[in-house]
Amino acid sequence: MRDCRENLLGKAVRLGVPLKVHLDITWRCHLRCIHCYLPQRQGEELSNSEIASLLENLAGLGSLFLLLSGGEVLLRSDFFEILALARRLHFAVFVKTSGTMLNEAAARRLAELHVKRVDVSIYSERPEVHDRITGLEGSFARAVGAIRRLRANGVKVRINQSLMQSGAIDSTGVRQLAAELGADYCCNLTIIPRLNGDRSTVALNIPRNVKRAAMGAMEPTRLTEPSCGSEKLLPLEELACSAGHTGCYISPFGDVYPCVQFPLWLGNVRERSFEKIWRESPALQRWRKVRNADLTVCRACELQSVCSRCPGLACLEGDLLGPSRLDCEMAYARTGRRPAPLAE
Repeated sequence: MRDCRENLLGKAVRLGVPLKVHLDITWRCHLRCIHCYLPQRQGEELSNSEIASLLENLAGLGSLFLLLSGGEVLLRSDFFEILALARRLHFAVFVKTSGTMLNEAAARRLAELHVKRVDVSIYSERPEVHDRITGLEGSFARAVGAIRRLRANGVKVRINQSLMQSGAIDSTGVRQLAAELGADYCCNLTIIPRLNGDRSTVALNIPRNVKRAAMGAMEPTRLTEPSCGSEKLLPLEELACSAGHTGCYISPFGDVYPCVQFPLWLGNVRERSFEKIWRESPALQRWRKVRNADLTVCRACELQSVCSRCPGLACLEGDLLGPSRLDCEMAYARTGRRPAPLAE
């Protein structure tokens, strides 16, 4: 399986295929999660016909994996039309939702359309903690009910948990809940800045020693990383990240970026086709020339091989080619060895 994945990534890099695309179809949301990285909610969203043209363009370029996310995807009345078109175009579709609007009819439709997986965020096994984080009373009960409905309809579900300093600092209860519900479990140990550079959310990160203890307790449980390109299976090891090489992010307003956490604007699909942006964007062409050898600090770090350095987070911290302290924290948690930037 690993060799197959490496070969697929290698071919995507060689042929310039955007293999994995993250498309937010809305930033509107009825929740107000304290750690949310979205800086705004309003804007002129891509219309149904604009999204249809975009999906056809992506399919023509060879994209295989499509993540539909938000905001809350079910706030778009045409969500299932978009999903149905994506399936007709043979995308393997993943969906992210809070689950708070997902009724029985929606669960059945997701099953009928054979989505690969639905991701639902649960922040604590304690309803009051989860609801405090989302800002909506009853959101825990709604989300758990949605997971039960999805599983009853045969839909694969993954529970995502972000650990933070708001009472949700232990993964044990949510891992047990996932097992009881028949869902996969994934844990994120890093709360990232908002996309506009606002770093207030970073204060929610659990302390370094707690993060290290959590990392040790969860191995070999699957972890998510803050990195926009944490693929360590890249065929060209000198690449600094897979973002912009094998995948990208598209906002609800048509703006294209290498990754949702990488604020390097490449263009807008209302002004140029996605294909032209992917092939011709000057900013993307410059980024694609960056190699590990160009990294000012990380190229000499002894933890480089176990670090999930994210250029997007580094950029938000002020230097695209420099280290991301948030990723340094993860490398420390993983190994117990202190990267140079943490000693400053």
